[in-house]
Amino acid sequence: MRRRTPRPTRTRTFTSTVLAAAAALGLGVALAAPVPQPARAEPAASAATDYCRGQCSDILPPGATGNATLADILANRVLGTHPEHSADQLGPYGDLASGYPTLTDDKLTNFFNDSSFGVPADQVASVTKPRGDVTITRDKKTGVPHIQGTTREGTEYGAGYAAAQDRLWLMDLFRHVGRGELTSFAGGAPANQGLEQDFFRQAPYTEADYQAQVDYILAHGGERGRQALADAQAYVDGINAYAKKAKDGRYFPGEYVLTGHIDAITNAGEIQPFKLTDLIALASVVGALFGNGGGGEVEGALSLLAAQQKYGLAEGAKVWESFRERNDPEAALTVRDGSFPYAGKPAAPKGTALPDAGSVTPEQLVYDREGGATATSGATARTKVKAPKASLEPLRGIYDDGVLPRDLFSRKKGMSNALVVSGKYTASGHPVAVFGPQTGYFAPQLLMLQELQGPGISARGASFAGVGMYIQLGRGQDYAWSATTSGQDITDTYAVELCSPDGSTPSKDSTYYRYHGDCVAMDKLERRNAWKPTLADSTAAGSYRMQVYRTKYGLVTHRATVDGKPVAYTMLRSTYRHEADSIIGFQMLNDPGYVTDAKSFQSAAQSINYTFNWFYADSRQTGYYNSGLNPVRAADVDASLPVKGETAYEWRDFDPKDNTAAATPPAEHPQSIDQDYYISWNNKLAKDYSAAGFGNGSVHRGNLLDDRVRALVRKGGVTRSALTRAMAEAAVTDLRGEDVLPELLKVLRSGPIDDPQLATAAQQLESWQSAGSQRHETSAGSHTYGHADAVRIMDAWWPLLVEAEFKSGLGDGLYDALRANLTVDEAPSAGHGPTGSHAGSSFQYGWWSYVDKDLRSVLGEDVKGPLARPYCGGGQLSACRDALLTSLKTAVGKTAAQVYPGDDNCSAGDQWCADAIIHRPVGGLTHDKISWQNRPTFQQVVEFPAHR
Repeated sequence: MRRRTPRPTRTRTFTSTVLAAAAALGLGVALAAPVPQPARAEPAASAATDYCRGQCSDILPPGATGNATLADILANRVLGTHPEHSADQLGPYGDLASGYPTLTDDKLTNFFNDSSFGVPADQVASVTKPRGDVTITRDKKTGVPHIQGTTREGTEYGAGYAAAQDRLWLMDLFRHVGRGELTSFAGGAPANQGLEQDFFRQAPYTEADYQAQVDYILAHGGERGRQALADAQAYVDGINAYAKKAKDGRYFPGEYVLTGHIDAITNAGEIQPFKLTDLIALASVVGALFGNGGGGEVEGALSLLAAQQKYGLAEGAKVWESFRERNDPEAALTVRDGSFPYAGKPAAPKGTALPDAGSVTPEQLVYDREGGATATSGATARTKVKAPKASLEPLRGIYDDGVLPRDLFSRKKGMSNALVVSGKYTASGHPVAVFGPQTGYFAPQLLMLQELQGPGISARGASFAGVGMYIQLGRGQDYAWSATTSGQDITDTYAVELCSPDGSTPSKDSTYYRYHGDCVAMDKLERRNAWKPTLADSTAAGSYRMQVYRTKYGLVTHRATVDGKPVAYTMLRSTYRHEADSIIGFQMLNDPGYVTDAKSFQSAAQSINYTFNWFYADSRQTGYYNSGLNPVRAADVDASLPVKGETAYEWRDFDPKDNTAAATPPAEHPQSIDQDYYISWNNKLAKDYSAAGFGNGSVHRGNLLDDRVRALVRKGGVTRSALTRAMAEAAVTDLRGEDVLPELLKVLRSGPIDDPQLATAAQQLESWQSAGSQRHETSAGSHTYGHADAVRIMDAWWPLLVEAEFKSGLGDGLYDALRANLTVDEAPSAGHGPTGSHAGSSFQYGWWSYVDKDLRSVLGEDVKGPLARPYCGGGQLSACRDALLTSLKTAVGKTAAQVYPGDDNCSAGDQWCADAIIHRPVGGLTHDKISWQNRPTFQQVVEFPAHR
């Protein structure tokens, strides 16, 4: 594997420097053509009225510029330079990890951008006029595009044009991901193969399916739906206009050359024009990554069966429910008043379809592998192709490990955080908010910053590249909004009875199933992909075919038998074939005539079918609303387990033609206006609103925010900097150290520790816990943690102590089944999150709550919602202590190199580097590492002092 060690950042402008560098590297002038710079000019018109008055800020690393020519990429890899504005937000973002303790309001601009509307005349870097009714003004400091149109069509055309200026390669990449065609576009690297397979398994579509989503919006979206599609078409036209100019002018992203789409010498080749259905494919990617919820019922059924096998039917179900933690009374809540029942456990479940023991097999996805697709793991066949020029040799194999992480779609995701305080508790009397999404760290970033001003549109913020017709997270004239992933259960698993059309006994492999009494054929969705080696990806030529069967009850994921009869388990997601419907809600959020207060904001959020927590702040109010297309299930159906594919257990008013059903009314979604404060870090939403997955209990990373914001509110006089400090402190805190280590130490200290090595380890852990349990440099840039030994011990000890505490009591089968439902650990150095290792986001999924509840029970403390039985030492304190000490002994004996084994970016034993955030190169540019922070990728700090 190629070691990717980013060089120190050196930013340059598009001047003779790049031409000289290109000449030195052996590139011709044609290959080194810089992006043409428009003549500087004043903005075409004044900005919209801005009621934030300089008190709104944002940040999105690494930088606004996401496109890089071939010369840019080569200079970056050889000389360590960066195109202008491609890395200038990375430093301020990274500096907050060490700079937050002394943060004041007047220092916020050291770590965030001023997100005021418009560009002051003396800060205008350039003005582009792609057509007569729109201008794109870029500022000197960050290069963010400020799009201002005199017509709505022109505004959206400009948005598409600017998106292509900043993210053309990324958009093209993700439209191919959305279409299940990544390998044929970017190369056959095993990671690319795995990623496209995972996505196609979740959202396989035909071209007719994409068009059907467009037609559905036209038919059911009313005037707003028609306007949204007109906006989207203008956006596509803008993308294509820039792509053509860039191709003809030879300043297109260099990745097109490296992946074989355009000839480096003759310029022959094509950037395929975008079309409206490509935006549907892109929307399906966004929905799958960040707006989905539920699923996993088959895995839940397997752990339930394991529990019942060990403990018997009734006791096993009780044990399983205690680990499921659907409605834990000790869980941190976002909405603390009221009850919002959804997807709870029925008193007497009906229609549950548990598999027969040992009968479950995953559905095969990939067939007909040939060439480079037949290689086994670790033995990838490679073919070296000739470089167009010898000077391009340094770029050979930059995508051999894939353009995106292999498990981008297969890992659980629940990211983003929000801290919002009512004006009653702030120094100014106006609400304060610090919020944003954790979308991983990519280069270029999946999101892009922009400002949109035109008829019916007035906003600045972040949009997912390729679907940036509207700002998805940002601020309007006198209000701001953001979202976190809520992940409530909108995906169910049905057990459809298999059949044979001739009436014979069906096998588990049958492609026919019973629907309303008839034996009907499954639809087969296929995608055949082939690739050839390129300079960027040397994977040998190969091909394969992906195949998914679709029923009226969803996509086939597993085969099994239930009571001896063969069934197919299918996944039915309410947003499948409706990923694009949310465009109407985002349109409303950008409309200053629609959003005027918290109530109208909630109304806009109701039109978004992705599963998100939405937060709002203006000068007077705060608000919250949980969006999502929550299906109305049949009475007494247990949403956590598979259910029979029969009429009686269908969603209410279910119509498989367009995959529609009755949805729970807005009043039943968690919501609130002007609560004293709101926090969210993907924790439990509200009382009785069941969590879709395991582990939403007494210890959750949401507690890191809740404890700090509650303390600020009690004190009063909250400021933007104080709320930012609370977020930033939580961002460098180890959840295990703050909220579980105290109980662990109580158990250890329940008797004398005679072993000197263990006594020292306990003292180190106590000292670290007393100092705040932080993973924090001793000083900025030291690359050494304070309490480094304690951090290492905790990282080594946690998986060992969980096994010592639970495995013997649960038994191997149940322990492993529960680990399949919920991973044991998610430390910063572990390989998890949207970018794999070095992803920032940490401590979302783990056994923290289980350990906390079990140890408190063993210690004789009060536990609300305890586990069904004690596990550590069988409930005996002395035996529990012995088990923990034994596991601690093993952990203490592990060297730093064993705990942090190293990877392509870090040497073994380098603790700081193992945690460090690294922007995953999706394009050709690499960036410097920054210290670990568990915080949003895009983040806003806002306090509006005035209102319309």
